[in-house]
Amino acid sequence: MTHYSDDELLKQYFTGNNPDYAFNLIVNKYQQQVYWHVRRLVISHEDANDVVQEVFIKAWKALKNFRGDSGLFTWIYRIATNEALSFLKKKKTRYFLPLIDVEKQLENTLESDIYFEGDAMEKTIQKAILSLPEKQRVVFTLRYYDEMKYEDMAKILNTSEGALKASYHHAVRKIEKYIKE
Repeated sequence: MTHYSDDELLKQYFTGNNPDYAFNLIVNKYQQQVYWHVRRLVISHEDANDVVQEVFIKAWKALKNFRGDSGLFTWIYRIATNEALSFLKKKKTRYFLPLIDVEKQLENTLESDIYFEGDAMEKTIQKAILSLPEKQRVVFTLRYYDEMKYEDMAKILNTSEGALKASYHHAVRKIEKYIKE
């Protein structure tokens, strides 16, 4: 498959004669990255698949209004992050659970997940990440796993780079403390 730049994909979507095909190329380009980003937030493979499907449905519906204020990648990651966090909030309200219980449920899901391929240390890191406040968890996963620049994270999360650096620093310290205990 030919690898297209985001600009080429957008041009093909907006000016080509087959926007469905162009969108399919966009999905193919970003589906795996979006899946892993969402999976790290919602933990469950099945939930991640559901959320990713919603991400691309929303992207499909909104792409015709894409203004290009941010890059396509950033825009899709913003949708993915918002969908994952909305999913977790719905889960909390659906079962009338306090956030701590949702995090415990996610930890239990991690323990029993047949799709989890990490070793014991990776599982410990995942549990440490689950113990973080929501914003720190998102910032940590974007920076650590996706190796995203603070500039891009600032666009996705609509906050300053300085606030993100502080959140990441605090998250790292909390994870280190969790692992030592």
